[in-house]
Amino acid sequence: MLSGSIKKHLGTTSALIRARRWSAIPLTKGYIFQSLLHGSPEAKKAGDIEVLQHSRLVARGKYVHGFEVHRVKPDAVDEYKIAAQDYYAGIKDDPNMHVKLTGSWETVVGDQDAFVHILEYENYAGFDKTTNLIRSSDHANAYKKLLPHLTSRTSQLTQEFAFFPTSPPHAQGGIFELRSYQLKPGTLLEWENAWRKGIEARRKFVAPVGAWFSQIGRLHQVHHLWQYPSLEARKEMREKAWQIDGWAETVSKTAQLAKHMDSFILLPLPYSPLK
Repeated sequence: MLSGSIKKHLGTTSALIRARRWSAIPLTKGYIFQSLLHGSPEAKKAGDIEVLQHSRLVARGKYVHGFEVHRVKPDAVDEYKIAAQDYYAGIKDDPNMHVKLTGSWETVVGDQDAFVHILEYENYAGFDKTTNLIRSSDHANAYKKLLPHLTSRTSQLTQEFAFFPTSPPHAQGGIFELRSYQLKPGTLLEWENAWRKGIEARRKFVAPVGAWFSQIGRLHQVHHLWQYPSLEARKEMREKAWQIDGWAETVSKTAQLAKHMDSFILLPLPYSPLK
């Protein structure tokens, strides 16, 4: 999710802009555009319709979460952290922005010099309102100060799974693990069913932080986030889960439904609400 693999997982900022632009175009042109993205009408049926209809069944529905991933020049990491705090803590603390910062993290295992930021909007109307406000505020200047330190940036809009709501801000310490899955088109509902059944085995040892599925950007993706005291504790908890009925079946089903899987170990930045 954070360099070559992360570009596959979170899409591109330009893809987000194009998706929003095409949303206002008449149906005929929209169909042509989506056909280019998904190929045959059968693929479209398994793709767009699955995302639109199944999301109503599996989504919590109240919020939209934006995943923003920045890859930073190795010699500019310290400068980037200062600029990132100015921007993300700034919009987090500004009540006029109507946005919450779920968390900001640095990758320590996985792609190096990469940072993940998750923002919570009050549905798509909240996203539109917030982004418009940022463009006309001093926060836009703070964001521009990030850009010289970057080698790439990607964004994606997601929704929460209803059975996996995002944790409120807390400070428990330790590490976070972000797991990302590129699903086969048309399998989102199967994935949700498998995890809804198997998640109780994991809850016995560690509480999930949150889980999301993509809606704009790279499609047919699922992300879930966990917090552990340490990598050793992570190893022990995962081994214990295998001893609980249902977990092996969930893992087996996940392997059948996913085309690619990634795991990244993250450390929260000082201003992150989740840490």
